[in-house]
Amino acid sequence: MSRVAILIDGGYFMRRLPSVQPKIDPSDPEEACQAVKRLITSHLRQINKIAREAHARNLLYRAFYYDARPYLEKGHLPVSGKGIDYKKSQIAAFQLALHDNLRRTSNMAVRLGELRRDPDFLWELRPKVLKSLLKEDVEFASLTDEDFRPTFRQKAVDMRIGLDIAAITLKRQADTIVLVAGDSDFVPAAKLARREGVKIILDPLWQSVAPGLFEHIDGLFSGFPNPSKKRQAPEDDQ
Repeated sequence: MSRVAILIDGGYFMRRLPSVQPKIDPSDPEEACQAVKRLITSHLRQINKIAREAHARNLLYRAFYYDARPYLEKGHLPVSGKGIDYKKSQIAAFQLALHDNLRRTSNMAVRLGELRRDPDFLWELRPKVLKSLLKEDVEFASLTDEDFRPTFRQKAVDMRIGLDIAAITLKRQADTIVLVAGDSDFVPAAKLARREGVKIILDPLWQSVAPGLFEHIDGLFSGFPNPSKKRQAPEDDQ
């Protein structure tokens, strides 16, 4: 029986989730966890349909969710200088709850990297604010804390994805790897997998991908319906 591994870039998944599943609340960790599980099941059903297996879940070797641990340190806002405790932020609470929910899901492995900040570059202007400054629509002296965003950087997440692709391939733990991601950082690991006979399926969650990526994958499809296709509402809902 064929076995499947599904690798999900958590940061990318959460950025795309409001677009591909607009009806769910992306700030609710339970709903986000359910969306992850629906995506996994959808991929297994599609692969199961192709392979004509009896039960989709029997295909799954393991699903992997990659993310960074939330930043839990303290700091100060850039303009007012007021103290801020990131551990008490809604984002930290959401991520901690989501990771906990995913750990309790069967056949799910949560791989966590780190969020780090450069002590010499803690804040950056939001893109829209920077454009307004360059156009001289606003003055620098009028900026507030809300015009800046913290400069968090994920570390070791892509490395973990690559290592797992290599390990799954070399240990023959799966015949097909579904990768939910949006960039090309996985290409070196994908080349290794394909040379060893493992199929690589890419799910960019309906985001366009560079044409050059197609030579490094064996298929491209999404586990969620296309959000750009408008569905006609039933008469009862009109």
